[in-house]
Amino acid sequence: MDDALTEPEIMALTAEHMQAAAAIRRVALWQRLPWLPDAHTPEEEEQYWRMHLLPNCSILGATLGNQLVGVIAYGDSWIEQLYVLPGFQGRGIGSSLLGCAKEEMNEIRLWTFKRNAGARAFYERHGFTAEKETDGADNEEREPDVLYHWRRLPELTPRPQPSDG
Repeated sequence: MDDALTEPEIMALTAEHMQAAAAIRRVALWQRLPWLPDAHTPEEEEQYWRMHLLPNCSILGATLGNQLVGVIAYGDSWIEQLYVLPGFQGRGIGSSLLGCAKEEMNEIRLWTFKRNAGARAFYERHGFTAEKETDGADNEEREPDVLYHWRRLPELTPRPQPSDG
């Protein structure tokens, strides 16, 4: 089966997936932004996914075959994490995961690093707008970042037409 032509399967992740989810974040983040300081060990990151994200967020994974290739953690109008393995980027996997979050929330905010041009372009293509930029003083990496915001547009309802009666 050719993965390039296959839609990813989106599934809810459980505690047994947290090590793989944390690993996807590490690989994707440091492939894209190799200059970032490595603030946590892989074990600490897995604990963060298991102890903080899992109880407080919806966590979905995208699989192709038996391989987990993308993850998203979201809830309470925030996307906390969204990562796709570098070799699987550009195939609509991130868009599928983001679409799941947009179906469940009317408004979403998220942070991304200012120098992460790929992520910024991705979110802007999906209707997010930059709301605020910081110098990074308040994040662990001390890396300037951008707060993005998306809001569902209200659905237009047809106006009642007067009757001819």
